Amino acid sequence: MKLGLLTAPFPDTPLEEVAQWAAASGFAALEIACWPKASGPTRRYAGTCHIDVAGISAGEAREIATRLAETGLAISALGYYPNPLHPDPEHRHAVIDHLKKVIVAAGRMGVSLVNTFCGGDAARHVDDNWHEALKVWPDVIAFAQDNGVRLTFENCPMIFSYDEWPGGHNIAYSPRIWRRILETWEGAVGMNFDPSHLVLQMIDQARFVREFAPHMLHVHAKDLMIDQDGLYERGILSAGMGWQVPRMPGLGDVDWRAIFSGLHRAGYGGPVIIEHEDRAFEGSDELVKRGFLLARDVLRPFVK
Repeated sequence: MKLGLLTAPFPDTPLEEVAQWAAASGFAALEIACWPKASGPTRRYAGTCHIDVAGISAGEAREIATRLAETGLAISALGYYPNPLHPDPEHRHAVIDHLKKVIVAAGRMGVSLVNTFCGGDAARHVDDNWHEALKVWPDVIAFAQDNGVRLTFENCPMIFSYDEWPGGHNIAYSPRIWRRILETWEGAVGMNFDPSHLVLQMIDQARFVREFAPHMLHVHAKDLMIDQDGLYERGILSAGMGWQVPRMPGLGDVDWRAIFSGLHRAGYGGPVIIEHEDRAFEGSDELVKRGFLLARDVLRPFVK
């Protein structure tokens, strides 16, 4: 396993500076955030553009990959997490168009994985969204295969704010849906596994790893703490609004021993990428780095 980090919390720091710090701090890999280059408000921890994939040439892509290799870091994946099943056709077209540019860039860089969301229309139930996914995704999956890239969907429900209520913006969150994904697209789509989303859904962590570890191509290390007072006040039907608290690994309710035990038993040898969404370690690059270092020290014994 290679322990690394997702570059999204460094939106204003050039990729090479992030890479130099990560390598000097003992990390072995980066997942590179590749949102469109744009200004204006974005979703929290989204919108970072460390590679402008629009129009990137094969030579430019190889140069970026070479510079990162010289630091000793592997590129675990390119990451872009929009909503490809958005109900607005114009928005949907824009995000799929950019996702394809990320795929092209990954192929040109020799990066085998692109991490993203399956997507979802929050106003529709899961089965309706699944029928829409069957229309949207075959073309994108084939495009990825043509570029020598595999897609991985993150198992995140995206029900954390009122504009995502009640159905969420990503349906690939539960065992029931994941069995459909794997049966329908076989090995063409894998899982980008984030155990923190199991805590929110009260899904058995060890059982989930036992069932799906063979399909996990990439792992996000993010923790989540249940605020019991918030849960008491709002109830579970609020879907985490007011009681789910993203934390750095080791500060929440993920059972990291059970997670890594299952991964090791399954023979997982891929990247473990720390995802930073902890408000206690944000506000400056130094605080963000402090959070990553804390997580590094918690996880390092499991990945050696």
